[in-house]
Amino acid sequence: MVARFVVFADLTDGELLDADVAVEMMEALGSDLEALEKGFLRELIGAFAAIAEEYSGEAQRVVRDIAHSFYLEEALAADDPVRLAQLEALRDARE
Repeated sequence: MVARFVVFADLTDGELLDADVAVEMMEALGSDLEALEKGFLRELIGAFAAIAEEYSGEAQRVVRDIAHSFYLEEALAADDPVRLAQLEALRDARE
């Protein structure tokens, strides 16, 4: 459900979906995901790689990158400054 929503909001043409509304909804989704219980969030993050295989092309990349795009690993590491620093370094290297 999360993957389908993100693919829809991210890849739908701007003429069909108001960009401001899409951003607002993605921000709300991100907040809701970060609020999930940590164990469930860890499982969800792991599931995105498997779910991504059900998609092709750009949609597959979008699904694979959900955890990165929504800073979900950082949400899990909120109480671990060492892990947060590692994630920041990985993010900087990726961009």
